[in-house]
Amino acid sequence: MSVSSLKGGVGKTSVTMGLASAALQQGVRTLVIDLDPHADSTTGLAVSRGAGTEAGQLLKDARRTRVSEHVVRSGWIDLLPDDQRADATLDVIVGSALSATFDRPDIRPRDMRRLRTLLTGLEGYDLVLVDCPPSLAGLTRIAWAASNQVLLVAEPSLFSVAGTERTMRAIRLFSNEYAPQLKSAGVVVNRARADSTEHEYRLLEMERLYQEKLMLPVLEENAFWQQIQGAAYPVHQWPGDQARDLAKSFDQLLDQLL
Repeated sequence: MSVSSLKGGVGKTSVTMGLASAALQQGVRTLVIDLDPHADSTTGLAVSRGAGTEAGQLLKDARRTRVSEHVVRSGWIDLLPDDQRADATLDVIVGSALSATFDRPDIRPRDMRRLRTLLTGLEGYDLVLVDCPPSLAGLTRIAWAASNQVLLVAEPSLFSVAGTERTMRAIRLFSNEYAPQLKSAGVVVNRARADSTEHEYRLLEMERLYQEKLMLPVLEENAFWQQIQGAAYPVHQWPGDQARDLAKSFDQLLDQLL
């Protein structure tokens, strides 16, 4: 499942990490592939700098590489209670700026198949999440070509709604031409504020535009979210009622996606 948006700053990586936290809590064996050259998912999942072979190099050597030999264990597992730790699986294919080599607008079809080739025969996971850069250049196309579904992330704002519309059209076109297995999983609304008239209006607009594709619950603006991510912590292990409410929202979204 690719986690995508064609507009930056909507919290795409935050949603990836929230779903990874829910998967870890529920015992869903998960691999996170960090295709964003900023590598924020790698940092947030508590992977040590320099660990593992990064995604750009693996894509370059896709035909000669066994991806299972290059995944890195997330540091989040060490935060679990002892009785959960032994059976937990949350692995990462680390990101770095080297991935940007493939982020060209004119990427060749054979290069678009590199991640799909890399993941062929991969076993041991119930869920693979691909954190994509916020563009429709090469890396996003590489991710989509290897995915069954695209989860779209949006904010309740004019520009984000327009960007989501563009992304949905792009998925349909890409599916028709390159990836017939690809579908839109749904739209997650992030950073909504209950006291904003503009957000209320845009949420109603999204309900009209996306109908059954709009996923619930909506993720509300949460003052603790930046602190949790800054600590490279899973939201399900963070203390406090607000963190528990946020964790519950991600549990509900993951249940729908699975």
